[in-house]
Amino acid sequence: MIAKPASSPTVFVVSDSAGETGESVVKAAAVQFSPIKINIKRITFIHDREGVDLIIQAAKKVNGVIVFTLVIPELRDYLVEQAVIHQVITIDLLGPIIASLENVLHLPARHQPGMIHQLDEDYFRKVEAVEFAVKYDDGRDPKGVLQADIVLVGVSRTSKTPLSMFLAHKRFKVANVPLVPEIKVPNELFTVPKKKIIGLTISPDKLNVIRKERLRALGLAANASYANVERINKELEYSNEIMKKLGCIVIDVSNKAVEETASLIQEILRTRR
Repeated sequence: MIAKPASSPTVFVVSDSAGETGESVVKAAAVQFSPIKINIKRITFIHDREGVDLIIQAAKKVNGVIVFTLVIPELRDYLVEQAVIHQVITIDLLGPIIASLENVLHLPARHQPGMIHQLDEDYFRKVEAVEFAVKYDDGRDPKGVLQADIVLVGVSRTSKTPLSMFLAHKRFKVANVPLVPEIKVPNELFTVPKKKIIGLTISPDKLNVIRKERLRALGLAANASYANVERINKELEYSNEIMKKLGCIVIDVSNKAVEETASLIQEILRTRR
C-alpha cells in the first residue's frame, strides 16, 4: 500500500518559453491522483544558469519535482547536472522526443525556444479581423462599413454576428448592420461598393421559431412582439426594400448552417475578384 503524502506535492514546470506544453502534461497526469491536490508552479522564460539555480533551490526546499521543456541543450544539461547534485527529481518532457526524431529524420533539431508560439503575418491578420468584427458588430459604429471587406445586412437572428466571427477567422474584416424599420439605415451603407455588401434573408416561419427560442432562453414570454408573425413580416418586407436599394446579393439562410453561408459568401467574393 502506498503511503499518503503528508502534504500536497509541488511540481515545478520549467520552460525557456511560455511553459504551456509542460503545464498541460502535468495537469493531465495530476488528475490521475485525485483527490490529492498537486501544486503546479509554472516558471517560464528561463534562459540562464542563474535561473536554473534558483529553481533547483526552490524544488529542493519543498522536496518538489521539476518537469521541464528546455530545448537549449546547454541549459537542459546544466539543469539535469544540478538536479543530480542536489538530489532533485527531474522529468524531461521534450528531450527524448526531440532526440528520437533526430535519429529518425537524420536531421538536427533547431533547439530554438518558443517556436510553437511564433506569430506570423497570417496570425496578426486574423487577430485584427476578429477585433474588427467585435468593434463593428450590430451596427455599433457606421464608420466600420467603410473599412470592411464584407458588410452583412439583415434583420435580427439571421446569423450576422456568428457569420462575422466565422469570416473573421478567415481573415476578412466584417461589419454587420441590423435592418430595423424604426431605425434609419446609416448613410455610409449607401456609399459602400455593392459588391462588398451581402444581404441575409430568412423565411418568416423559420425566423418565428428562432426568435421564440431566443425569448425562452432569455426567460421572456414567447408571444412578445419580437416573435410576432406580423412584426416579422413587416421587418422582412423592410429589409427586402433596403437590399433592393443597395443592389446587393441576397442569401437565404433559412436552412443553412453558418459554415455553409460563410463558404457561399467566400465563393461570391472569389468570383467577383
